[in-house]
Amino acid sequence: MHVPDLSPCVIRQNCAARHRGLTSDYDGDGDLDIYFLQGTLLDETKSLKDALFPPPKDHFPGNRLFRNELIPTGKLSFTDVTEQAGVAGNGGYAMGVAVGDYDNDGHPDMFVTNYGRDILFHNNGDGTFADVTKDAFPSEESFGSSAAFVDYDQDGFLDLFVVRYNSFTVQANKKCSGYAGGREYCGPGDYHPIPDRLYHNDGHGHFVDVTEKAGINAAYGNGLGVVCADFNGDGRIDIFVANDKTPNQMWINKGDGTFEDNALMSGTAYDEDGNEHAGMGVTAGDFDGDGDDDIFISNILGETHMLYLNLGKGLFQDSTKLYGLGHTTVPYTGFGTLWFDYDNDGRLDLFIADGEVRTVESLRGKPFPYDQKNQLFHNEGKTFRDVTAESGPVFDLSEVSRGAAFGDIDNDGDIDIVVSNANGPARLLLNQIGNRNHWLEVRLQGVAANRDAYGARVALFRQNRPPLWRRVAADGSYLSANDPRVHFGLGTDADLKAAPPERLLVIWPNGAKETWNVSKPDSFLDLREGADKPPDTAGTPTQPR
Repeated sequence: MHVPDLSPCVIRQNCAARHRGLTSDYDGDGDLDIYFLQGTLLDETKSLKDALFPPPKDHFPGNRLFRNELIPTGKLSFTDVTEQAGVAGNGGYAMGVAVGDYDNDGHPDMFVTNYGRDILFHNNGDGTFADVTKDAFPSEESFGSSAAFVDYDQDGFLDLFVVRYNSFTVQANKKCSGYAGGREYCGPGDYHPIPDRLYHNDGHGHFVDVTEKAGINAAYGNGLGVVCADFNGDGRIDIFVANDKTPNQMWINKGDGTFEDNALMSGTAYDEDGNEHAGMGVTAGDFDGDGDDDIFISNILGETHMLYLNLGKGLFQDSTKLYGLGHTTVPYTGFGTLWFDYDNDGRLDLFIADGEVRTVESLRGKPFPYDQKNQLFHNEGKTFRDVTAESGPVFDLSEVSRGAAFGDIDNDGDIDIVVSNANGPARLLLNQIGNRNHWLEVRLQGVAANRDAYGARVALFRQNRPPLWRRVAADGSYLSANDPRVHFGLGTDADLKAAPPERLLVIWPNGAKETWNVSKPDSFLDLREGADKPPDTAGTPTQPR
């Protein structure tokens, strides 16, 4: 993978203190736009000069929305439309973001977690958003982190799961020190964890807190990452939460509106030695091609990251070392991450955004001594190979990376990455190798299901090869949201000839199945649930959406 850093020429802004972002086509013109979140001063009695590591002077307060001009102009460039769109935020300290069409009107909405009051932005469909938090959500302030839209009860409306970190308050702020005695950021053990939240969408634009009723408050840790998938194969969407130095949660959906934490019994609470890890980012996908979703979690320096192999029926095995991800990840603190097929060979590879949280001794004295390089791993079938050093000059950069959002930014058939850095410029990593191979991208539109079809599963059947399974979701990574289009790599010319794609099987969230023939690779397909065409007819290639 050769990836140039195109951020200076397309984003045109050096925005600091970015920890997270999303890729989403908010204006429906067929290309992915980018939304970045930022922090702010929490203590009104302080100024930026009082910060442990002050941001650059050109710091821009508020969240920022950049509109992709690819479709209207034919050129990849971005315009800051924050003010006209109305999404700068409420002045809070933004943490994470989720995207989903909660009212099924065809326009993706956004939910922003904050230290303080979270925000629900309703997409008006005219390039603007409305802050509907007051009318749509219970009034509560807390320390939210990641969030995910998920239709857990399969009623056709997206509900919302909000991960929360801990009990930190500005008033009870502690002064913590590092190994060498200097002041450092406090760790998760310095505060108490707080329960996550589950909100039910009533179908009329309101969200009801059902946390206690659903049993979600029965177990909790310092939550940072979340993914939603059918982990035990029973047809219902479960919820996995990656926790920081506390056991993870595997919330199994019981189908009656309640959940049960099965992390310990499933093998996902701890590592193979019974140790809890500092879970940050998380991703779920079928990297081994056996039809179920496996879990990867990024952790802190000194620990291996975690690869949980799905054995079927809700059981997992810590396979980190088995797949070569042990010693290669110990020296890094990982955050944003995703399974994605960067070279379009049909196998899911792995990207990890890295950046320390404790001073790197070799960097002591520098303005922000937490720099690390990001990592890229190629799926070789039975192991992962670290290809970071051969993947372009951008992987030579050492920065303090946090969020990572994934999607086909330039609509060329491969997956690009938007990396947000703490106290530094965002990076747009354009993939320049994936489209050398063949591909297929699919967007689903639910009718009985939620409009985004979150929770659906798509299988691409090929001659002489096992099917490729992908889930429909925008969740995962770290405090970020991703392009929900389903992406399949089809390999080289020889691969395409030996194993041409034949049909797509869609299993909608309610279990209904539909099949479409595949007549043309290297194209974008729009597939609508049961409305436009009967099963077993050809999907029509469309313009990128």
